Amino acid sequence: MVRRVRVLLLTALALVMCSVMSSAPASAVIGGKKSTYGPWAVRMLVDGKPACTGTAVARQWILTASHCFYEQAQPVADRRISFRVGNLDMRRGAKVLPIRGKRVGSAHADMMLVKVSPMNVRPARLSKVGVRRGQAVRQYGWGATCTRDESACQSPVLKQSDLKVVRQNDPLCAGHTMPGGPDFCMKKVSGIPAGGDSGGPVMTVGPRGTETLVGVFNGSDREKSAEAGEVSQQLSWIRSVIRR
Repeated sequence: MVRRVRVLLLTALALVMCSVMSSAPASAVIGGKKSTYGPWAVRMLVDGKPACTGTAVARQWILTASHCFYEQAQPVADRRISFRVGNLDMRRGAKVLPIRGKRVGSAHADMMLVKVSPMNVRPARLSKVGVRRGQAVRQYGWGATCTRDESACQSPVLKQSDLKVVRQNDPLCAGHTMPGGPDFCMKKVSGIPAGGDSGGPVMTVGPRGTETLVGVFNGSDREKSAEAGEVSQQLSWIRSVIRR
């Protein structure tokens, strides 16, 4: 039976062993490939262990998924959270910490903005327009590369999967996206995001430096489809928060 995941992985990822970080995975995402670019991509850790992915959207703000900040329905304290930024290999990334009490969740989507100490990274451009049916997009993350024990196959290097936007009421995402809702539906082209990729960037496909952030990944069936919160719908909220 196919598992649809809204990727609440913080509890499972607490079991990740240090050995997970000692070698690169055989493949990236699940069937995708290793990324060679992604200056805005951010790795989120809880208690020093891999948890989710995020995107730098300003010098001191990271955009990721709200559900990454809950463990068994209880909020995860700021002091347990850290981020690795500025390197495709998260083990070499600079460590930044959240500023306590400065995270803001969207009231309308599975998105969270977290204020952190200043980052020396290039922030992502934010999309001003909605995605369109048939649009090619690319998802980035440091998540699972297998479908067995996902906590044991988290990638230490950034990886990517290519997907195509389909209509919100496509049967592939039945019950998870709907017309007028905050999420859009994608079908697999090459690779599919999995646990640990939650909150990661879904970008337009283009030459380096021209990509635009169109979505925040929040769930997949591990085989054919995935969902992401649409950035353009939350653009006013994002801008209002990062101006603070």
